[in-house]
Amino acid sequence: MNDFVPQIVAFYCSNCASAAADVAEGLKKELPNNIKIINVPCTGRIEILHLLKAFEKGADGVYVAGCQEDSCRYTSGIIKAKKRVEYVKKLLEELEIEPQRIEVFSMSASRGQEFADTGAKMIERIRSLGPSPART
Repeated sequence: MNDFVPQIVAFYCSNCASAAADVAEGLKKELPNNIKIINVPCTGRIEILHLLKAFEKGADGVYVAGCQEDSCRYTSGIIKAKKRVEYVKKLLEELEIEPQRIEVFSMSASRGQEFADTGAKMIERIRSLGPSPART
């Protein structure tokens, strides 16, 4: 399992998380190639189907990176995303798939190091779980 390279999909908002990604790039803290990033206008626009589809297409883990609750440009986008991620965790559990394979993170636009650390954190978490049982 030491050679296992988890495939991760990261949905991130085009506001705070995107700005944090830009700061991370300026700090030379880019995400590894095994994290596929999908920029969305707001994390509140991510539907449950999008999250599940990532697993169906072979992701070992998925995370959503959005604004902090008090600074969401669209007022409640991150709150909607958190509720949807919690719902998907319950669905994964019913399918006997570890719910830890999906997570949501709130971050400030200026926190480039946090953006990079979040990717590393998810890679380690998924590496410890091993390949997704949903892979076909």
